[in-house]
Formats: sequence, structure tokens, C-alpha cells
Amino acid sequence: MRGRSTAALYDPKPMSDREPDDLPLSTGPSALPSRAARVLAFVAIIVAGVCGGLIGCAIVNVQCHGACTTPKGVGSLTGALIAAGGVAVVAVLVLRAMGEWRRIQEEQQRQQEGESP
Repeated sequence: MRGRSTAALYDPKPMSDREPDDLPLSTGPSALPSRAARVLAFVAIIVAGVCGGLIGCAIVNVQCHGACTTPKGVGSLTGALIAAGGVAVVAVLVLRAMGEWRRIQEEQQRQQEGESP
């Protein structure tokens, strides 16, 4: 490719100048979980982070005496990150499983409709 111009490989027309009919839109079913499921997963991650922060602060509070502002902050942050991270992993796995389950149900429904007269 040395010496060849790569300008011909790219479409010079910017996306903002294209007509709406030129945009590649998907018309098939989406693999995304429902909006409600995504919102619930987000809320669960936030709640877990808050609870983890409270637990981390409580653990440091039991062990520390005197000026404990920095250790409480570190304990809260660590607890919040660990709890939110763990719940986030579980939420992603659940959302993927829901998508897979929905896809399997749609395939079975299509097969039943194809077999029925």
C-alpha cells in the first residue's frame, strides 16, 4: 500500500451531510434488555455501592479510635467499590441471561409458527 493514497478508501461525505435514508438502521429485534431491566440493574448497583460504603465505614469505626476521618473515608470508598463492582458483575450476567432467554423463546415461537398450518 505504499505510495497509494488512502483517500479513496474513505467516504468523503460526512455523516451530518447524509440523508436520513442513507443511515444504516437495524430493523431486526434488538439484543438489548428492556429499559426497565437496565434501570433496575443500575439502581441495584447504586444501592449496593451505598450499602458497601456504609459497611466499610462501620468496620473502620469499630476498629479505629481518635481521628479516623481518613480511614473512614478509605473504608467507605473501598467498601462501596467492592460492593458496586460485585453487583455490577451479577447484573451484567443477569441481563445477558435475560437476552439469551428471550432469543431462545423467539426462536421456539418461530419454529412453532413455521410448523403450524
